[in-house]
Amino acid sequence: PTIAEYSKMLVDKMPDYLSMVYFVNSGSEANDLAMLMARVYTENFDIITLQNGYHGMSGNSMGLTSQSTWKYYTPHNFGIHHAMNADVYRGAWNNHENNVAYKYANEVKNLIQYATSGKIAGFIAESIQGVGGTIVYPDGYLKKVYDYVHQADGLFIADEVQTGFCRTGAFWGFELHDVKPDIVTLAKGIGNGVPLAAVVTTPEIAQAFTQKIHFNTFAGNPVSCAAGKAVLEIIERENIQQNCAIVGEYLLKSLQHLQETHECIGDVRGCGLMIGVDLVKNRQTKEPNFELASQIHELSKDLGLLIGKGGLHRNVIRIKPPLCITKTDVDFIIKVLDFGFNYYE
Repeated sequence: PTIAEYSKMLVDKMPDYLSMVYFVNSGSEANDLAMLMARVYTENFDIITLQNGYHGMSGNSMGLTSQSTWKYYTPHNFGIHHAMNADVYRGAWNNHENNVAYKYANEVKNLIQYATSGKIAGFIAESIQGVGGTIVYPDGYLKKVYDYVHQADGLFIADEVQTGFCRTGAFWGFELHDVKPDIVTLAKGIGNGVPLAAVVTTPEIAQAFTQKIHFNTFAGNPVSCAAGKAVLEIIERENIQQNCAIVGEYLLKSLQHLQETHECIGDVRGCGLMIGVDLVKNRQTKEPNFELASQIHELSKDLGLLIGKGGLHRNVIRIKPPLCITKTDVDFIIKVLDFGFNYYE
C-alpha cells in the first residue's frame, strides 16, 4: 500500500530514533497534533514558542503564532508563552556581541522560570523563521535552548513546514543547528501542492498517545501519499538537495552584491533557497521600508517574478523559489530586483 511505502521512505530521511509518522492535511493540523502529543506524553501543559514565529491559523496553532497580523479576537493563548526571538539584525543583541546565542537562549530559560511551574510540555520553533522575515538564529542558539527545554522535562518540536525537504540546503532545517528534536512537523513542500502534512516522532511518544482514539478522516489519503512518495523520489533522482545548496549560495552572494549598490537593502540573510532581503529607509536606524517592499513586490509580479513579503513590518522580500531553479534563473531574479530598486530609488 502507498501509505506504508511512503511512511518508510519518509522516516528513512529522519534520524533513526524518529520512526513513527502520523499523517494530517496541513501545517496547522500538524502543529496542533504535536502540541497535543507533547502534553499527553509529558503530562505537563505549558508550551514555549518564539515571538515573530508562525505556526498556523487553527484555534490552537494561532496561539503559537506570534504576530498580530495573523491573530483574531478570540481566546487562543492559554498555556502558551512567547520568548524573545533570536533576531541578530533587529533584536536586542547582534552578532558583534559576545555570547549572543546564550543571551537569547537565556530568554527562554527565564520564561520557563517566571511564567510556568518550571515544568513544560514542550518548545516549538521554526528552524528559520519564515513568515517572520527569514530570521536566521545565531550559531548554537537552538542547541542551548534544547538543553533548557529538556531540563524542564519538555519536548522539542521542530516546525519544518517551511524549512523541510531541502529548502535550506540541508534536508531538514534542524540539521543546520546540530540538534535532535523529539517531534517534527511537516507540510507545504511535502506534497508539492497536494494537501498533505505529517508529524514524525519517537515510538515512546507515539505509544503514550494511544491512551485515547485520535482520528482524522483524510489522514494517509492514498492520492496524497502517492504525491508525497513522488516528491521524495524526484528529490533523490534529480539531486535537489545539492541544487538547493549550490544555487542557494549563488543567490545569497548575488543578493549581497546587490546590497552593495542599493542603500535600501539593510540586510540579506538565509540559507539555501530561503532568503530574506530586509528593506530599510535608513541603514543606521534600520527603519522598515514597507512602502518600497510593496512596490517591489507588485513590480516584480508585472515583470514575471513572484516573490513574497514578510516580517512584522512587511518590509522583508521573501525569496523562496522552486527548488529546481538554476543560476540562470537567479540572474533573472537579480536583474528584476536591480531594475526595481533603481526605478523606485
